[in-house]
Amino acid sequence: SPEQFNVTSYDATAVAIITFEALAGMWINAFIVSVIGMSWVKKKTLNSYEKILLLLGCSRFCFLCVSWVFSLLSIIYPNYLYAHLTLELFAFFQNFFSYSSLWFSACLYVFYCIKIANFRNSFFIYLKVKINRIVPWLLLGSVLLSLVIAIVIYDFSNEPHCNNSTGQVSFWKLKIQTDEQFFSVNFMTGFGYAVSFMAVTFSAILLLFSLWKHKCNMQTNSVKDLSMDAHIKAMKSIISFFVMYSINFVSLIAGMIYSTTEENLMMFLIYIFLYAFPSVHSLILIFSNPSLETTLLRILPCVKCKVCMK
Repeated sequence: SPEQFNVTSYDATAVAIITFEALAGMWINAFIVSVIGMSWVKKKTLNSYEKILLLLGCSRFCFLCVSWVFSLLSIIYPNYLYAHLTLELFAFFQNFFSYSSLWFSACLYVFYCIKIANFRNSFFIYLKVKINRIVPWLLLGSVLLSLVIAIVIYDFSNEPHCNNSTGQVSFWKLKIQTDEQFFSVNFMTGFGYAVSFMAVTFSAILLLFSLWKHKCNMQTNSVKDLSMDAHIKAMKSIISFFVMYSINFVSLIAGMIYSTTEENLMMFLIYIFLYAFPSVHSLILIFSNPSLETTLLRILPCVKCKVCMK
């Protein structure tokens, strides 16, 4: 009955947009996972790039799925959401998959930098030679770090000062009261965001510097240089990634700031950016990968024909 829940105009609009973005993002990341999974079955092995993409696609799919269900429950069945352990479990899985996707994407940037950039530094050469052995440890470290932060937030959400009211609440008011421990957790999460963003920023700067240095060295060479083409293509992708990652980083920080205020419109815009990032970024990854792009363009006509037949 209508008395079971109270949905504001902001809530209804948010659910509609978030549902569209979440479903689109889940489809895009499921496509990446399925293509790489089938390639894994055929080749019986995966290279470092495919390992990162596989875990990134899985984490983003799970994050969008959990976040979408959470947003629906927070509006339609807020009483059920605040049942024992329900909110805590949602907070745990949402933060775990969110941090995993952030760190996996940061690992992808670092991988790009080490594989493509050319520096004569002995340490950089060592990383380039050992990158295939380093990647699994980077991925494992990302998972462990995400797990630790998710557990800390889970423990914090069990504290009595958290907002565990069973009353009906708006989607925008699902937040924790401000106190010293709240700021401690915010500092930890913000630090995690900042470190991953710094890794992406330094990778982009090093790639740009490598491209500029290579261009200067090859300026007098009239022969078309394949390495130069690879640098330019990689920089186009890395700049697109960096712009998207920067917007996502600003949205995450803004979400932490405005979570304790009544700025519904600002939170509305923040949620739009946060849910759009896993979709748009993954779409850029598809079109920057020839294998994924070819597969996507091959199946799209089939999907279109099936829709038209219905």
